[in-house]
Amino acid sequence: MFREREPEVDVGRLKGMKPEELLDLSGMVAIVTGAGDGIGAGCAEILAAAGAKVVVSNRTLAKAENIVASIKATGGEAIACTCNVLVDEDLVNLIDFTLQSYGKINILVNNAGGGGGGTESPFKIDRAYVERIYSMNVFAPWRLCQLATPHMQKAGYGSIVNISSMSSINHSPGIAIYASTKAALNHMSANLAYDFGPMGIRINCVGPGATRTAALAGVMTPEIEARMLAHTPIHRLGEVSDIAQAVLFFASPISPWISGQTLMVNGGGVQTLD
Repeated sequence: MFREREPEVDVGRLKGMKPEELLDLSGMVAIVTGAGDGIGAGCAEILAAAGAKVVVSNRTLAKAENIVASIKATGGEAIACTCNVLVDEDLVNLIDFTLQSYGKINILVNNAGGGGGGTESPFKIDRAYVERIYSMNVFAPWRLCQLATPHMQKAGYGSIVNISSMSSINHSPGIAIYASTKAALNHMSANLAYDFGPMGIRINCVGPGATRTAALAGVMTPEIEARMLAHTPIHRLGEVSDIAQAVLFFASPISPWISGQTLMVNGGGVQTLD
């Protein structure tokens, strides 16, 4: 059982801080998984821009190194680490690498994931596929939480942001396994908030709606986009920056009394692939 520890952030002091100071991550260390492109890369870049030292984790090291180079080019600090979230040894090594490189952990963004895209016909997928997607989208985030939280407690500040999906609450064909893993991630995070809160650690989810990434481009057509926009009050698809800014909100001291929540970032509407 972990002993209770008061968070490093002085809540009383926060009242007199300027908004930009509440978003300042200077001196903090962040890990972002699946950060070689798309939403993960956007999260790594915005956390670095806010002052955090960022471990850019990705299965393909070259992609992570490209994001590190981009961060350094704008004055940020980052380092690349290869990690396949399906391999437990890689998860352990990611935590060890972060501690060896920067000495502590404050922020964890569980972004790496897979599945969905309207391709999960219940008549064509098998048990191995189901187990793989659950391992990637549920077990890996849980395992990294398990590994990182003792170090967050020791550091005196911890915020975990899990990247969920609108699919966790939508109903669509060909996406049952992916959608159910993201629903599980939401519920797991809400319950882990009770375990981590006494340690001074917050945990929340960001659920992207249809966001312009390479993954979405692979299944998007003009007809699908038109149907999505017909049900989206803010009449556009999401951008990576929309999701990254929500992650920054949860990661930073501006949200000190928010935990166990899932924030859907979706333009106020519902976007599905059917």
